Amino acid sequence: MSEEKSFHMTPDEFRRHGHAVVDWIADYQTRVESFPVLSQVKPGEIRAALPAAPPAQGEPFDALLKDVERLILPGITHWQSPNFFAYFPSNGSGPGILGDLISSGLGVQGMLWSTSPACTELETHMMDWLVGMLGLPDKFLSSTSGGGVIQDTASSAALCALLAGRERATNYASNKKGCDGRLVAYASTQTHSSLEKAAMIAGIGVENLRLIGVDENFAMRPEELARQIEADKKAGLLPCFVCATVGTTSSNAMDPIAAIGEICRRENLWLHVDAAMSGTAMLCPEFRHLQGGVELADSYCFNPHKWMFTTFDCDCFWVADRKALIRTLSILPEYLRNQASESGAVIDYRDWQIQLGRRFRSLKLWFVIRHYGVEGLQHHIREHVRLAQQFAEWVRGDERFELAAPVPLNLVCFRHKGGDAANQTMMERLNRSGDLFLTHTKMDGKFTLRLCVGQTHTQARHVENAWKRIREGTGK
Repeated sequence: MSEEKSFHMTPDEFRRHGHAVVDWIADYQTRVESFPVLSQVKPGEIRAALPAAPPAQGEPFDALLKDVERLILPGITHWQSPNFFAYFPSNGSGPGILGDLISSGLGVQGMLWSTSPACTELETHMMDWLVGMLGLPDKFLSSTSGGGVIQDTASSAALCALLAGRERATNYASNKKGCDGRLVAYASTQTHSSLEKAAMIAGIGVENLRLIGVDENFAMRPEELARQIEADKKAGLLPCFVCATVGTTSSNAMDPIAAIGEICRRENLWLHVDAAMSGTAMLCPEFRHLQGGVELADSYCFNPHKWMFTTFDCDCFWVADRKALIRTLSILPEYLRNQASESGAVIDYRDWQIQLGRRFRSLKLWFVIRHYGVEGLQHHIREHVRLAQQFAEWVRGDERFELAAPVPLNLVCFRHKGGDAANQTMMERLNRSGDLFLTHTKMDGKFTLRLCVGQTHTQARHVENAWKRIREGTGK
């Protein structure tokens, strides 16, 4: 009798096709500059090229890989292109990709220590490594009352921090009874929009998220924060949380953490510091003054997937008091009870996040840190900052352009003096060309271009070419 067809990919087939996929990725990396950085397809074009119905029988793997090339690549905006200067980067690297591949191959669901001890313990160790690498306060170490956990994004970290601040302020009553409309949280007008979503999800409400004004450098005004807190208390409201930012999305503004922290300590508010992109710069001691006062924070996060060559997604989130976070988020149904957890000798990271399940993200982080070493990571961060500062000098030296904000690190906000329409037209023309990709913001009500140097393989020639194309894009 013939052997029954299993439909599975055999180990030998996996090995052969896996080699083909790795070869394809390596080839993609070598030719990524040949593609338009911003995808040029029209809405609906990708779907129109796909079959209306799924295949009744399985197809050869070679056909899948060919269709990635034929159907998928045209619809890719190439975040890994060295000519990607938009948003903040979401960069990666060879060791990060390979670490992620092993994580996928292991297929770990690391919700509990017992569901894969290595997943939990490597994560704890990587988070402790990074405390020292970034010069963060020792209170974030797992050997103290604090500790770190890998979230998916800074948005999830902010939500967890807000929930912990909410519960601490209500003595953990709001988890049981819900919010009563009195809780108030604070951020600046430049804080990432994820804080608004967090306020919605946490039941605080967008109207109870106070957006504090900023100074001429787009950093939060501590004195305005203090006045607003006092006014809310007099109105019978309950302030519970402040988010300060190290490197805002629009302009890379640095909130004065020390002054904000003193207010939070005095008022007993949870202080969360969001350093999503700029936190990577703290690998270099010369940039750590930008987050002076971080020792006053109750929680802190940064994204290695933005600027530390670790493939998306990977957000590192620390708390000074892990008991407050765990008490806020822990639920223990019978089917998750186990001897290791009951012993109190292990960490169960399911209690540190919103979702139950979790990937083995620390593996790719481990690969990146070990491959580059601290020295290698510092080298690339310093070079990116140097290139951005050079670009800023070129802007200063051209009478047609102006800087729109200070340039502390690797983001340059600038505009042509011809006005909003001229800047928007120039940006759209450049992006349509495919030669580079820029995005914009509005600062002081003016359309402003943003150029962020942070893609893994960006070199001087890419920044030089960007400036050349921008100057040509003025039409003069």
